[in-house]
Amino acid sequence: MNTVEPIRDGELVLDIADYLRGRNQRDYVMFMFGIYSGLRICDILQVRVRDVRGKDYIVQREKKTRKERRFPINKSLKKILAEYIRDKKDYEFLFKSPNAPNKPITRQQAYNILSGAGKAFGLDGIGTHTLRKTFGYHLYKQTNDAALVMDILNHSDIHITLRYIGVNQDCRDKAYNNLSFSR
Repeated sequence: MNTVEPIRDGELVLDIADYLRGRNQRDYVMFMFGIYSGLRICDILQVRVRDVRGKDYIVQREKKTRKERRFPINKSLKKILAEYIRDKKDYEFLFKSPNAPNKPITRQQAYNILSGAGKAFGLDGIGTHTLRKTFGYHLYKQTNDAALVMDILNHSDIHITLRYIGVNQDCRDKAYNNLSFSR
């Protein structure tokens, strides 16, 4: 399995969102849901319309940790979701597969969508986990609170979080680039 990176450039995040919106509304909403929620793709794909319609919070048991997670639906995401689910039934999966009656797309389909969008912008290290890492990276950059990001991502150690969201790599790169022996 290849290591994926967060999308560090905020403008590029918006460009990819626009690209996906132009191709497929479902894929666009999945991308936005991921970067605004920080959920793992396996948890994103299990969300149904009833889980978000008229709600201010999402409550979900994480598949990996089996822990319950409750978080507010960001106002920007809420607007995107309201438009997307307008004509959908409560029992439908948000990211429904066109090939199966009321089943979500697969992790592989989600990967293909995101990887393809990344390739359209010359990015190779894009996958399903990129959404969660992008969420964590930008939350950290906006708050400078690694402990908060660690708690939200449910990590056990701050160093794991910093490595996970790519901040350690950024710091190492900066240190290498700023090293000078000249006068």
